[in-house]
Amino acid sequence: MEITNVAVIGAGTMGNGITHVLALSKFNVSIIDLRRDAVERGMGYIRHNMDRQAAKGLITEEQKNEALGRINQLTSLESGVRDSDFVIEAATENIKTKKDLFHTLSDICKPEAVLASNTSSISITDLAASSLRPDKVIGMHFFNPVPVMKLIEIVRGLATSAETFDIVRNLAYKLDKVPVEVQDFPGFVSNRILMPMINEAVFCVMEGVASAESVDTIMKLGMNHPMGPLALADLIGLDVCLDIMNVVFHGTGDQKYRPCPLLKKMVAAGYLGRKTGRGFYTYESKPS
Repeated sequence: MEITNVAVIGAGTMGNGITHVLALSKFNVSIIDLRRDAVERGMGYIRHNMDRQAAKGLITEEQKNEALGRINQLTSLESGVRDSDFVIEAATENIKTKKDLFHTLSDICKPEAVLASNTSSISITDLAASSLRPDKVIGMHFFNPVPVMKLIEIVRGLATSAETFDIVRNLAYKLDKVPVEVQDFPGFVSNRILMPMINEAVFCVMEGVASAESVDTIMKLGMNHPMGPLALADLIGLDVCLDIMNVVFHGTGDQKYRPCPLLKKMVAAGYLGRKTGRGFYTYESKPS
């Protein structure tokens, strides 16, 4: 199956990053969000990040302009996915939202279209069960920031076909990414390991063991991590971290995955990290 037209549902951090790499890889991309301001904000990030790549000599001005010209900005789901060969869902990390979306997509996409989810923790088998084409549903988990990070976790659902898996793996190679197959389990591999570390770092702050700065410094200098876990949580989004912890906690029933009360409190207060300007650290506003 040849992929020419791709739809990305969701214009947030992951959605605009995925759109960015698809457009630079010469795919025609529709970036779709029900809110016009979200689409415009997502495009602002894409332009800003492509400008940075051009300034660093990573891409030419011509490549940047051609890539931007391949992006179609839409607020209508049906018009965006109807003629797409491949759809990547990058909506909020909420199982009901995603299941409803996959049910709708199976009705309006062409029969041969592959439906991929960028979920970082939710069961692909559960999402596929909401679709009328479970053999064509698969997990394609990108990492933030998408234009920089090489890894893609590819997650088969119980009914995912070998043909669908091969299509996604080949697409990952075309995007200059490294695809790694993992099994359908809450949190997959990346977040099953990463999120408990972040959660434990939050417990250290809550219990007064150390400040956020001290925790991050220890992990950077003592464990040679490029970024401390709390700065990383701010980059990911504290709401996303909490959603993932809840999925893994409820999916396994294991108390070791219980979200830290401080993480819950910060999300309730709207302290979500970089995207809101305040999390464990404070940040200047992002480009619009």
